Amino acid sequence: MLMGGRSSNFKPFVIGMSDFSEELKGPVTDDEVETSVLTGAGMHFPWLQTYVETVAIGGKRKKDFAQTTSACLSFVQEALLKHQWQQAAEYMYSYFQTLEDSDSYKRQAAPEIIWKLGSEILFYHPKSNVETFNTFADRMKNIGVMNYLKISLQHALYLLHHGMLEDAKRNLSEAETWRHGENTSSRGILINLIQAYKGLLQYYTWSKKKMELSKLDKDDYAYNAVAQDVFNHSWKTSANISALIKIPGVWDPFVKSYVEMLEFYGDRDGAQEVLTNYAYDEKFPSNPNAHIYLYNFLKRQKAPRSKMISVLKMGSSSCRKARAPTDSTL
Repeated sequence: MLMGGRSSNFKPFVIGMSDFSEELKGPVTDDEVETSVLTGAGMHFPWLQTYVETVAIGGKRKKDFAQTTSACLSFVQEALLKHQWQQAAEYMYSYFQTLEDSDSYKRQAAPEIIWKLGSEILFYHPKSNVETFNTFADRMKNIGVMNYLKISLQHALYLLHHGMLEDAKRNLSEAETWRHGENTSSRGILINLIQAYKGLLQYYTWSKKKMELSKLDKDDYAYNAVAQDVFNHSWKTSANISALIKIPGVWDPFVKSYVEMLEFYGDRDGAQEVLTNYAYDEKFPSNPNAHIYLYNFLKRQKAPRSKMISVLKMGSSSCRKARAPTDSTL
């Protein structure tokens, strides 16, 4: 029940998603067809005859766009909770009509909702694959331009989950250079996060190069070239991660990677400063791991036992603080 005529910009996406829906369609029984809504694309929607196609008001049946999309969204959410991926995909197809809603607020919010629910369905649907997910993500980036950075980051994480490191890195690089709209603080944090994840990928390459370097003799003809390669990757990684870990938050994998590189190049003072700030800066949330990282660093540096115990005590206090209920949870 896709409604057209208002937003021609969304037409290619709707057409493309009909192909996607065809891929995910499963066999439908004759009984289901009799009690379902049949869309123009040939999709069957069990149980929606009453709630979606028409709405009963005062004994009369009338079509209602807002209630239709609201019902679809409820059915999608219910299907997701029950892990009914096929039904969720069917309901989601009908929910695409929200992109044509006359309510500007709902129309603007629709791309983010469609992305979050659609990506969840595609992640778990048995007939989904990487190519289908990539197509969906790319089209959602073009439609939900205000969510471009969020979608790009989540798309990259999906690619990482499937071991596609180079594709993830390319995705992050494209997002890093994307420009649209105003420079807000939330946008700045997203850019830093994208750069930091790109830095983690560079750290992974750096770790492999470092391992390769450790197996070479300094007199080996390839040693200098590999050493330079290791240094280049560490510089790129540091540049991408350092900005993020200065922002209050929990950045454990980024901090650990950054500190490992600082230690490798002998910058122990810099490593200790990063870990100390991460553990004790009051602007950062309570994080027992931060104290553990500092303790392990001091242990590697053979620091006085009293200093290490002090760090652990502070970590224990931080742990209790993190677990303590706040007024809002009482």
